[in-house]
Amino acid sequence: MKNIVYKALVVEEAEENVFTKRVKDTELDTLPAGDVIVRVKYSSLNYKDALSASGNRGVTREYPHTPGIDAAGTVIESSVHGLTEGQPVVVSGYDLGMNTPGGFGQYIRVPAGWVMKLPPGLNMKESMIFGTAGFTAGMSVDRISDAVRPEDGEIVVTGATGGVGSIAIAILSKMGYAVVGVSGKEDANAFLTKLGAREIISRKIFAERSGRPLLKARWAGVVDTAGGEILAAAITSTRPLGLVTCCGNVASPELPLTVFPFILRGVTLAGIDSQNCPMALRKRIWKRLAAEWKIAALDEIYREVTLAALPDEIEKMLKGQQKGRVIVNLDL
Repeated sequence: MKNIVYKALVVEEAEENVFTKRVKDTELDTLPAGDVIVRVKYSSLNYKDALSASGNRGVTREYPHTPGIDAAGTVIESSVHGLTEGQPVVVSGYDLGMNTPGGFGQYIRVPAGWVMKLPPGLNMKESMIFGTAGFTAGMSVDRISDAVRPEDGEIVVTGATGGVGSIAIAILSKMGYAVVGVSGKEDANAFLTKLGAREIISRKIFAERSGRPLLKARWAGVVDTAGGEILAAAITSTRPLGLVTCCGNVASPELPLTVFPFILRGVTLAGIDSQNCPMALRKRIWKRLAAEWKIAALDEIYREVTLAALPDEIEKMLKGQQKGRVIVNLDL
């Protein structure tokens, strides 16, 4: 295929530990080797993208780099059977946007094993409203629904206004669960109530444990996106045989608690790894997101922005000021 010049958000290390973000012309020939070239139509902004765009070496080792762990677009070249020119596809997770140029560029070139055909029931834009955040929420809901029935009790969702939290609340509510949201945002109530939350608890109040190893048991299940003291508070207040899912560490990667919730209440802590999820499970979760888990409020939980607007959106995310989902239209 002939070389193409396209637009991409490029993060560069201007000087040691000082990083800049700007839209630049990039050449297709600079992309790494791969089986499939995708013309990206939509991407989405995730916390891992914000870290990559800020020079976090735990996410991205080398710069210049184009973040974007999500991409939805059209195959324009493929060397493998089953992925043909013109096929709409979704690429999310694996190494995309971490150490491989990602969806914040109009083109990506990736291994065939990372590419999934767009599920029936979703268009490209909808797939990116879900994106990795929605997929992670789906994985969490999948684990909870295997262990907890709606009649077993309340489900609490931390980081409720974020991408994972907001979508988890909407899906769980649609499934008939009584959902409680935890948020540090004072203006979150109307947004979360509309998604289906029956109660909203202040993050500060929720995380207060006063050093106690166990709290009054309340939750049948937990979707935690924060880690740290918030996850500890959730685990120590989970009911016997309850299930807690954990998918983030925005509050802290440390977990300050004892073994008592596990050995005295039989609580299960389930880790959620959406990045390296096997393709068979990935397809099953996406199929459910496109069908019975497709939420009515999908069009109300996102904002659409351009590549040029991304630096400001990234800063908002790092400051905890984002609500819902931000998707990127690569054609604008």
